[in-house]
Amino acid sequence: QVQLVESGGGLVQAGGSLRLSCAASGRTSLKYPMAWFRQAPGKEREFVAAINWPSGRTYYADSVKGRFTISRDNAKNTVDLQMNSLKPEDTAFYRCAAASSPTVVDPTSTRGYNYWGQGTQVTVSS
Repeated sequence: QVQLVESGGGLVQAGGSLRLSCAASGRTSLKYPMAWFRQAPGKEREFVAAINWPSGRTYYADSVKGRFTISRDNAKNTVDLQMNSLKPEDTAFYRCAAASSPTVVDPTSTRGYNYWGQGTQVTVSS
């Protein structure tokens, strides 16, 4: 079993930055794909970013490319999401996800991830 705990959410003005962190426990290392998803009120959950193992290959939603960066620190068992140039449309509840196998067919799909954190709210004011 894997437990994921997110932190770093909050309120920020448009154009500002936030860094989300996802800490994993219950597994010795994050040697599986990890991702961030978000859900805004009245909308479906959407993919934000993912990072593979061991290649470290990253994937991003078009809406966040060039603004968000996903990274992982296996020594600390964390996966971070650096969010820059935030926009009001980035306002959502962000959740970290972890796969339970070394490969994921579609890193952008929720179906590839078995473990989910409780989430953290990000609010961007205009």
